[in-house]
Amino acid sequence: MKAEISVYGAREHNLKNIEVHIPRNQLVVLTGISGSGKSSLAFDTIYAEGQRRYVESLSSYARQFLGQAQKPDVDRIDGLSPAIAIDQKTTSRNPRSTVGTVTEIYDYLRLLYARVGTPHCPVCGK
Repeated sequence: MKAEISVYGAREHNLKNIEVHIPRNQLVVLTGISGSGKSSLAFDTIYAEGQRRYVESLSSYARQFLGQAQKPDVDRIDGLSPAIAIDQKTTSRNPRSTVGTVTEIYDYLRLLYARVGTPHCPVCGK
């Protein structure tokens, strides 16, 4: 797998034929003023193409239930793997919801730590 995700000629919404190289396995932040194309790059270009490629890799039987995703307006994207997206839109009315609770990974992490963790007593130090 390549060390970066490379996007060439992205033209979704406000993007003007941009080229960008995003390092893999690192926390990357897209910043800019409102309307500068952050969501267009992240969701409408990179995520959309990752999902489209993933769905294309499934059997034709599985694809019939998922529908056909449109290819984003981009020349080429290299180094892309299947992706998940956590949008900023509210999916839960609970103000205490977190990424972990919304994606349900919290329950699995709690179980993992309970099973493989080493108990420690803060009072006696054992």
